[in-house]
Amino acid sequence: MTDRLPNDHPSIETYRITLDRRGRLDRPRLDLSGVDASLPVGEVVRLTMDGQVYHARITESFDGAPEIRGAYDNPRLARESVGGTGGSEGTDHLAAWRTAKELDFGRSVLFDVVVSEFAYGLRAPGERAAYEATRPPDDGLRHIARSLDDN
Repeated sequence: MTDRLPNDHPSIETYRITLDRRGRLDRPRLDLSGVDASLPVGEVVRLTMDGQVYHARITESFDGAPEIRGAYDNPRLARESVGGTGGSEGTDHLAAWRTAKELDFGRSVLFDVVVSEFAYGLRAPGERAAYEATRPPDDGLRHIARSLDDN
């Protein structure tokens, strides 16, 4: 059985970030500019919301700040997302999460760093969460997994 860590565990860092609107669209983005942790810009990471693990690509905004524009079912969809749309086949679970939580744009949310550069969590204010205690795969395994996703 996998160990689970509560969001208030000493190894988890929590940041208050802003849930923003992207342009004039009703699509959300997470502004990570206030996160004082190593964020792998351009890479796909795990993002847990409401106990479900999704995949998100950390990108840069126009001003160079790190951001997340969507959360998808698998790493391939997260990598292929164009402007956070998940291409033509993916569901953006970040948008669905925002709607289900009835969060307005401009609202603060909680961003948990579970494993730096690999696993993160997202919570509405006042919510608690538990995360799987996982370790990132080594670089060789990560490269193999990416090549399998690409085929």
